[in-house]
Amino acid sequence: MDGALGTKEAVQIIDKVVAKIKAYEANGESIIFTMDTHSADYLKTQEGKNLPVEHCIAHTKGWELNDRIKALINLDRHKIYEKITFGSSELAKDIMNGLYEGVTQIELIGICTDICVISNAMLIKTLLPEVPVLVDAACCAGVTPDSHQNALEAMKMCHINIENA
Repeated sequence: MDGALGTKEAVQIIDKVVAKIKAYEANGESIIFTMDTHSADYLKTQEGKNLPVEHCIAHTKGWELNDRIKALINLDRHKIYEKITFGSSELAKDIMNGLYEGVTQIELIGICTDICVISNAMLIKTLLPEVPVLVDAACCAGVTPDSHQNALEAMKMCHINIENA
């Protein structure tokens, strides 16, 4: 949020993200985290060649969840997917294997709206086409405000519900 690819917009959503997590936790809702997770050879990867800024290198401070979020809940109670690219292939596999069968709605929040959030939203919508997928725009931030807005508009076109835009 405030590391190598951090933005002021990402920092500004922290209070809203914390409030949303508290509400979900209080209601006993499932919370799933995805963590951008790269290795030391990141710059040699396809993504690293196209986005040559080392970030979210596994087990470094920039990789860890935000301190306020970590302090908020017991992470052992929630599923965490480490993802090596924009969308989580492990999340997709779990959906295809029925782990989330019976889910009636999925809400996404986080950063980067225009890279990771849209990628995961599209994966989920593709694999669970009848499950409403929501994105809370007030709890998301993009690389730029314009790319954030463009991603929200693209998701709307794919029947992903955008709230608090």
